Amino acid sequence: MTTGVRRRMGVEERKQQLIGVALELFSHRSPDEVSIDEIAAAAGISRPLVYHYFPGKQSLYEAALRRAADELAARFVEPPQGPLGARLLRVMGRFFDFVDDHGPGFAALMRGGPAVGSSTTNAMIDEVRHAAYVQILSHLGVEKPSARLELVVRSWVSLAESTALIWLDGRRVPRAELELQLVHDFAALAAVSAAYDADMAAILVGILADEPADGPFGELVARLAALVPVAGAAPVVPDQRLR
Repeated sequence: MTTGVRRRMGVEERKQQLIGVALELFSHRSPDEVSIDEIAAAAGISRPLVYHYFPGKQSLYEAALRRAADELAARFVEPPQGPLGARLLRVMGRFFDFVDDHGPGFAALMRGGPAVGSSTTNAMIDEVRHAAYVQILSHLGVEKPSARLELVVRSWVSLAESTALIWLDGRRVPRAELELQLVHDFAALAAVSAAYDADMAAILVGILADEPADGPFGELVARLAALVPVAGAAPVVPDQRLR
């Protein structure tokens, strides 16, 4: 028979509980729409007690963002074994798992939420982007990237972020297609850069040397090859009536 007496939480345990509750609420609705009263009710405590642990909604919001940022950055961690294309595809799968589970929270994190322009939230966003950048460099086995490689990797991280934000607005493209497309986007960015730079070309050749024909990068090559006219075939002429 239970007595109905609740176990008293320690200070840190209670703070972590409140952060978890807030993050769950922020994950399904915009932080602007979530009140301290709702957070208190979900945590099973009074409104004044929430303020006992956090001086205001902003501080609780930032604590929830910190947990979300740490979790999101961890999604880019991947053992450096196997073809790069397959590794990036697994990373994108975990990345979109987070985006799917924490839609409004992800959007709030990457857009700054109700704290747009604040140094704290901006710093957390930059940390996530930098963590992703460092992880991708580790997959490439590069410690000191050239200017072109840095541009490729940072551009791709930004592309993944913006693609996820756009996808959240209606989810009009199948998620699995976007994950694969982003892996292909990385290869495309690297290929364009390789056309201008010998060091990037060497990196790209090294990447492709380990890629199986049925891997993500191999599939990209096959898709592009299908777009190239067969030798000897009549060229495609635009319909004059469309002009």
